[in-house]
Amino acid sequence: MSKVRVLVGTKKGAFILTSDGKRKNWKVTGPLFAGWELYHLKGSPVDPNRIYASQSSGWFGQIIQRSDDGGKTWNPPGTKPEDLKGPDGMPKGQSNMFLYEGEVGTHKFYDGSQHPWEFKRVWHIEPSLTDPDTAYAGAEDAALFKTTDGGKTWKELPGLRGAKGALWQPGAGGMCLHTILLDPKNPDRIYTAISAAGAFRTDDGGQNWKPINRGLKSPYELPDPDAEVGHCVHSIAMHPSRPGVLFMQKHWDVMRSDNEGDMWNEVSDNLPSDFGFPIEVHAHEPETIYVVPITSDSLHYPPDGKLRVYRSKTGGNEWEGLTKGLPQKDCYVNVLRDAMAVDSLDKCGVYFGTTGGQVYCSPDGGDTWDAIVRDLPGVLSVEVQTLK
Repeated sequence: MSKVRVLVGTKKGAFILTSDGKRKNWKVTGPLFAGWELYHLKGSPVDPNRIYASQSSGWFGQIIQRSDDGGKTWNPPGTKPEDLKGPDGMPKGQSNMFLYEGEVGTHKFYDGSQHPWEFKRVWHIEPSLTDPDTAYAGAEDAALFKTTDGGKTWKELPGLRGAKGALWQPGAGGMCLHTILLDPKNPDRIYTAISAAGAFRTDDGGQNWKPINRGLKSPYELPDPDAEVGHCVHSIAMHPSRPGVLFMQKHWDVMRSDNEGDMWNEVSDNLPSDFGFPIEVHAHEPETIYVVPITSDSLHYPPDGKLRVYRSKTGGNEWEGLTKGLPQKDCYVNVLRDAMAVDSLDKCGVYFGTTGGQVYCSPDGGDTWDAIVRDLPGVLSVEVQTLK
């Protein structure tokens, strides 16, 4: 029977949740890297035992961790155990060096002034679809980095910042590159999303990039309806069988593009709120998508204190609330942009984690839900591996 491995990053460590294909009984391992913020963990689709993790601390900075045995043991790539025995316990490997290429330049700051680019942390790691030693990292301040040696060294793809980067400006959560989508049918095509700059696409492997934000509306932040950059995109998703069809959860609005992001149309319709952070696509149904509505940009909790996942089986506009097993009163948690994922079992499992430390699983595509765990630190990210 197939198994699932759920990788959970939290504000105070990482946790690994495992179960068989029934997804009823779970083993919880952790905390790994206790006390550290784990912004993201993700396994290689080529080698599921290869897992990358982004470990961060306001005191000690950024560390990339790698496991080659499914999360049993970890080490920063390219280091030796003795490298971890310095006075501050920090590894000295090149895996922790994220340097912007060429002339660093500036971007807009909160107050509209120009501010130098400054690396702070890695928000998202996206392993290659074909090579376990290749992965991409989305950083704050927003930039895209790539490794081809298993995370030992990282090199920026500076063409992305060349796509009007001087006009990018941080949102409330910082200026982070939080979404990386690799096109399984075109290895030269990559999509990224940046808060609060917008969505971008490359068709030549990362050398050149173009903003793909036509159709997005941000009247409060961007009075210019034709602005190419500056939209606050929270997350984008696609089904691997249809990489030209994209779904977006924006600061406000749920959006859809049927032409590789060249034009977007709103598909929020009957949602109780079209503000939220994550968006996911069913593993076997390319027109089935999931979002978690939040009250507003100032009230980051579910409308009416009812935790509801909303599902559309028609690619948007027609939405149904999924509530069975989820708290329907006095619930004031949030679900962050990287904290939702799906497995590829039949039936498709849907997972999400909350800022209150709960991780929920639906083994039947969202019809029913149960909490795998309830009292973790605030959840930052959730990824799922389907293991044969």
